[in-house]
Amino acid sequence: MVKKQKRIILYSLTAGIVLMLFKFTAYLITHSNAILTDAVESIVNVVASGFAFYSIHLSAQPKDENHPYGHGKVEFFSVFLEGGLIFIAGLLIVGKAVYNIFFPEEIENLIEGIGIIAFTGVINFSLGTYMVKQGKNLNSLTIIADGKHLQIDSYSTLGLLVGLLLLYLTKIHQIDAILSLGLGGYILYSGYKLLRKSIGGLMDESDFELIDKVAKVLNKYRKDSWIDVHNLRVQRYGHELHIDCHITLPNYYNLIKVHEEVSEVDQLINRYVHGDTELFIHADPCLPECCHYCRMKNCPIRSEEKRIDIQWDAAIVVKNKKHFQRSTS
Repeated sequence: MVKKQKRIILYSLTAGIVLMLFKFTAYLITHSNAILTDAVESIVNVVASGFAFYSIHLSAQPKDENHPYGHGKVEFFSVFLEGGLIFIAGLLIVGKAVYNIFFPEEIENLIEGIGIIAFTGVINFSLGTYMVKQGKNLNSLTIIADGKHLQIDSYSTLGLLVGLLLLYLTKIHQIDAILSLGLGGYILYSGYKLLRKSIGGLMDESDFELIDKVAKVLNKYRKDSWIDVHNLRVQRYGHELHIDCHITLPNYYNLIKVHEEVSEVDQLINRYVHGDTELFIHADPCLPECCHYCRMKNCPIRSEEKRIDIQWDAAIVVKNKKHFQRSTS
């Protein structure tokens, strides 16, 4: 898996260097500030892909005494660096655009420049789409972020092409500076979103989409003996997931039976949610207050009949209390 991740990042790095040279060539023959905007962002692509390659190498290192959860968190640093570089590039681009509003440059060879930029846009979109798809298959946040970055680059390139065509047809040179200003703002926003995502990951922000997926799998395949699941938390460490939760089981189960039930939950998550998940499951004994929603048939200690059926979702399983406590709070 790691070899495939590295190979994908090398595709991105190689393409980034080649396309960067194409874009700077387009700028040199046109002197278009908008094309320079696209070229400067390509520098970010190259630097980010280089660090992404290193982060994937580091995240694949085995757990050790200093890193008991592995090195996967480095992927969030990679995304942080990429977002930060994009944000800085956006600031520089906006500054250059403002400057060129007051001090415009003569634009030449626009059709040739448009052709070069169109070619780079097609390559970036194709490679970005491939990387996002592969990143999801490999559960690699770094590859997904790098792929989305390339897709964003291709979208901004499309907007750039429309503006350059308008400039070519109207000969209004202020369009170049205004276009660069708009693209710079878009790049700033893209950088902010990546920074926000990386900081959330570093601070173990809850991924409710993933939690809901876990809850739905548990709900679909739940056994009658799994009375409730609560205090469920999910953390991402590179391509690995770490999940801990509490599961309520009949209080008359012995230790061997409890271990078997917990192992079934572990296998279920690794089979249907993510194949590289580490689970820490705390088993709770049931209480008489659980009986009104317990599915156990022929229970020898039941104090009352089952009256309600609770379907598990993210809102229920994340709470640090049994379901009967939730209903009375």
